[in-house]
Amino acid sequence: MKKTAFRVVATAAAVTMAVGLAGCAKGGSASSGGDGTITLWTHNAGNDAELAAIEGVVSDFNASQDDYTVEVQAFPQTSYNQSVTAAAASKKLPCILDIDGPNVPNWAWAGYLAPLTGLDDTLAEFLPSTVGTYKDKTYSYGFYDVALTMITSRTTLESNGIRVPSVDEPWTKDEFDAALAAINASGTFEYAADLSTADVGEWYPYAYSPMLQSFGGDLIDRDGYESADGVLNGADAVEWATWFQGLVDNGYIAAKSGTDQAADFLNGKTGLIYSGSWAADKVRDQLGDDALFLPSVDFGNGPKIGGGSWQWGMSSTCNDTEGALAYLTFAAQDKYVASVAEAAQTIPATDGAAALVPGYEAGGENEIFRDFAKTFAEIRPVTPGYPFIATTFTKTTQDILNGADPQQALDQAVKDIDANQKQNTYNK
Repeated sequence: MKKTAFRVVATAAAVTMAVGLAGCAKGGSASSGGDGTITLWTHNAGNDAELAAIEGVVSDFNASQDDYTVEVQAFPQTSYNQSVTAAAASKKLPCILDIDGPNVPNWAWAGYLAPLTGLDDTLAEFLPSTVGTYKDKTYSYGFYDVALTMITSRTTLESNGIRVPSVDEPWTKDEFDAALAAINASGTFEYAADLSTADVGEWYPYAYSPMLQSFGGDLIDRDGYESADGVLNGADAVEWATWFQGLVDNGYIAAKSGTDQAADFLNGKTGLIYSGSWAADKVRDQLGDDALFLPSVDFGNGPKIGGGSWQWGMSSTCNDTEGALAYLTFAAQDKYVASVAEAAQTIPATDGAAALVPGYEAGGENEIFRDFAKTFAEIRPVTPGYPFIATTFTKTTQDILNGADPQQALDQAVKDIDANQKQNTYNK
């Protein structure tokens, strides 16, 4: 999957839902034509392969019965969230819409979404990171996820005496630090690693909060989601921030990396990159069997990676819920999960679908990414306040990479997050 495709699957913090819209989606709607026509919105305009796969599912559903006709309306991803917000304000949400996974709690809290019923047995077969919940109710499911991975070459590790880690025996913090030091000392690369610090938006919480969690911290205390105090600014979090800042101070990474991480790696600028399953094809094409896709580092509390991608749900204003649920049930079949995941070059959400996608079947070259998703994926905080938390964490982490005092920066982030959670009573 190309790096640009990551932006298709992880942009939760791009738009923070306006508090004034809470509950505005409740009431009447033009989400269905009243004649069995059901409107479906997707963010995939311009993403031809995935859009074609979605249209294929819709075509099969329409041909399978005579009661409902689903009609697709595609939006560019850059304007999609704004379109949903505007439609909610005017009570004109479609019956079916896709949602970036971390946004599900916010949209459910704001009244945009209705719970999905009758799908529990089906969704029990899905990767947990592909099912969106809020307050013990299921609101969405996705066809796929992606997985973060450390990417390097066997040659780089062997020439520097570095152990090749595995899912069962990942690198420890000390091993990772030693590996970076050895790669840096070799003089072969401009930087030992590229952690994609130049990326924007959701990348920061998606990629770096799992490291924070592996150290023992978190973005917010998940027991009630009332406060980040003690978890985002406690000793473990400060240790993470100090270590992360040290990567820049030691010259192991750039405070702001290049804009094409995979190209810099393949051109010999960096020895190791922190990227994702979307980069696998490009790396394999050039490195072949020398390519290594490694699990994330165990910083003390096990390896962690971000989980949750684009998912499908039903609006609270849909006036044909039976039809919408019929479509969502139909679309959850393994063959459709497989067709969309294959088109998007992502990890299929079910074992049955994985068996249908070349490379993700048992023993396939991409099975390792499903193993990472199954074993290490962490859902981002399930609170309506997540978009604010995400943008706050992004700014704070950028400040830390640029030399800010870790404790002071994290203390300020906690104050901002706690004030936002309290003001909006998100935990109620």
